[in-house]
Amino acid sequence: MINASMLQDILHNFVSSTANIQGAALVSPDGLALASVLPAEMDEDRTAAMSAAMLSLGERIGNELSRGIIERIVVEGEKGYGIMVGCGPEAVLLILSSSEVKQGLLFLEIKRIVAQIAPIMA
Repeated sequence: MINASMLQDILHNFVSSTANIQGAALVSPDGLALASVLPAEMDEDRTAAMSAAMLSLGERIGNELSRGIIERIVVEGEKGYGIMVGCGPEAVLLILSSSEVKQGLLFLEIKRIVAQIAPIMA
């Protein structure tokens, strides 16, 4: 059984203690929110569904282009980044960051939070 409260705490600590992070959500592969800390103007259910769909499509594109297993999908906009990564077979992690974030540090922090979440999801 998934400990939703523990997942929520991990996401909250990540968002509040990591510079330039604006939000995070952990969603199931079928698009249901498991835990999230998102900006108030974002709809949790819609964000969860789009994140799962995007990762699924990215994996199919990676397969068709013979790129192997997809590590992450990055959406870059004028206001920042949306990064999606698999977090075990049962979850997709979405991280929202500002455009000022240093990508190398961001990817390192994402690896760290995935390492915290993956055992809980197993």
